[in-house]
Amino acid sequence: MKDVNTLPGLHKLRTMFSAKKRSIPRVQSSTYLDLYMINKEKERLLKESERLGMRDTGIKKRLEEIDLQTNKLQGAEAVGKANTNLSSSGDAFTQKDGAKKEWKKMTLNY
Repeated sequence: MKDVNTLPGLHKLRTMFSAKKRSIPRVQSSTYLDLYMINKEKERLLKESERLGMRDTGIKKRLEEIDLQTNKLQGAEAVGKANTNLSSSGDAFTQKDGAKKEWKKMTLNY
């Protein structure tokens, strides 16, 4: 399901504030204040970029762990299927050494 954040290019839209456009032009602007605001925005973006990098590495590490665990479980499942063959009656099964093991049957009184 698509939302606003997954639409291509929509999250990069610039608002009037981010484009530094004003409805009323400034009478007098302070260069130092503009430099300060630009510097603060740059710091914020650098911190955000660093957090995204850390999150990306964490996600990639977790994906690798999931792949390893999936491969391990699929390998164990294939080995398990090869080693234990259920009989048609359900009373016995063949073990690794080829001997059949009989199940004990008990009645339960409720």
